[in-house]
Amino acid sequence: MENFDVAVIGGGPGGYVAAIRSAQLGKKTALVEKDSTLGGTCLNVGCIPTKALLESSDAYHAASHRFAEHGVQVASVELDLSKLMARKQGIVTDLTGGIAMLMKKNKIKVFQGKGSLEDARTVLVSTEDGEERLHAEAIILATGSTPIELPFLPFDGTHVVSSTEALSFDKPPKSLAVVGAGAVGLELGSVWARLGSEVTVIEIFDRIAPFADKQLSQALLRGLKTQGLDFKLNTKVTGAELPETTGENIRLTLENAKGESETLACEKVLVAVGRRPYLEGLGLENIGLEPDDKGRIPVNDHLCTSVEGIYAIGDVVRGPMLAHKAEEEGIAVAEHLAGKAGHVNYDAIPNVIYTSPELAQVGWTEAEAKENGKTVKVGKFYFKGNGRAKTLGDDGGLVKVVADAETDRVLGVHIVGPHASELIAEATLGLEFSASSEDIARTSHAHPTLSEALKEAAMAVEKRQIHG
Repeated sequence: MENFDVAVIGGGPGGYVAAIRSAQLGKKTALVEKDSTLGGTCLNVGCIPTKALLESSDAYHAASHRFAEHGVQVASVELDLSKLMARKQGIVTDLTGGIAMLMKKNKIKVFQGKGSLEDARTVLVSTEDGEERLHAEAIILATGSTPIELPFLPFDGTHVVSSTEALSFDKPPKSLAVVGAGAVGLELGSVWARLGSEVTVIEIFDRIAPFADKQLSQALLRGLKTQGLDFKLNTKVTGAELPETTGENIRLTLENAKGESETLACEKVLVAVGRRPYLEGLGLENIGLEPDDKGRIPVNDHLCTSVEGIYAIGDVVRGPMLAHKAEEEGIAVAEHLAGKAGHVNYDAIPNVIYTSPELAQVGWTEAEAKENGKTVKVGKFYFKGNGRAKTLGDDGGLVKVVADAETDRVLGVHIVGPHASELIAEATLGLEFSASSEDIARTSHAHPTLSEALKEAAMAVEKRQIHG
């Protein structure tokens, strides 16, 4: 049995980052991963391949619909889906290979196999060739999450699919129903709508992106509708008939908030109603750990479980299931184990939907701020008044800054528009350093840039925006 200072179970963004930071801090570190490549869901079948498809499908859509307004005449546009998919896979392969190199660079020993807890200091690694045991003074659980399955609409990988299969269709479905209007459903729905599918998004709530500011959610909805996506809000799926019964398409039975029913026929169904912590076979029972009522591992402020020496991060603990949140937690645990002040500011974790337009937010919405007893001031600026957005031909959407009416401290920033995913970084830094709206308003922003929209929204908190 080999001894380590730190053993990490799970090689996704949280796990491999925790391993790297532990090694940097002088800890002898092991990383256990059940899959053949590192990077977890995010890199292999999540964040990265989805963004690759979004970029490629946007290029195809632009060539088909938007080039002419720039004076670029294209005689014909053809889709080579196999090449598009090869590009996606090439990006994934490059990045997973890069992580493997980082393991070697940082002298982290990688064990490829299913990791489980034999006791509070021993990790059992099960492979096709047998079993191996590791001893570690600290063990970090970072096993990620898996898609939630609807009881009456189980995944079959062909007709009813999760995000994993929806990344690799061999041709655009003629019709695709997307159950769930969160980030996964909206992003993959956008991909296939741009590539020619008739996409219908079904959402049980009264708006898409339910976590987002209501006004921004409505702005995103308008933008997506212009691309041809259809939406059925306040609607739930109550039943389904598969092609074995219908002979061709899937037939979904839908029911709206008024109790009215209808049938929707489609070639494929993407179920994107969320994810759940992946704890199968982890051996929590062997050390007396029990998940909470949401299937998560309870942890304290230092991400330590009730068992000394056992830590948990990422999708298996409370908080948003976001790769960058998991990374911050991985770094925090590694630094805590090294006697440093590891810390995660959960009030400054950005959230992004990479559709077109993009939606990005950090901090509280206006409604959340009020629910938390704050009196707020709000500044808004629409991209139609931004010169750079005009030159891009992408001037829909807005920036919204929510500030404390008493202290002027920024409580939240919400953006729908071009490159919102990049613009939100400045806002996140502002929240991290407790910036006021005046701090942002008095900071010079290069002209012409999209970032000026954030400056103008900050200025609008005191009703002194220039171009709006």
